[in-house]
Amino acid sequence: MTGSLFSRPLFVQRQHFVQEVGCLDDIFDFLEEWPADKRDVAYETMLRACRDAAVGRFPLGAVRDNFRRFLKKNGLLVEIESVPFVSRGSSDRNVDGM
Repeated sequence: MTGSLFSRPLFVQRQHFVQEVGCLDDIFDFLEEWPADKRDVAYETMLRACRDAAVGRFPLGAVRDNFRRFLKKNGLLVEIESVPFVSRGSSDRNVDGM
């Protein structure tokens, strides 16, 4: 899917980690794993928008915005400010400090 990268990734709270969603393929993977008992109208609409975007009938930016709303509605959106950033410090050392 050429050109399916988002201008900015979204971050999803998973059970024990934060997942970065940076392209249309990532959303397809996420939706494939979505529990069957939670597949409501919002899920179906999101899936349809992704399929349409994959063939160029729906804007990629709109898919990202709608997926953001989908995550927020389900309490899974992680705002970028709350993702810890690990600084490399003043040097780029190996694990052994060399």
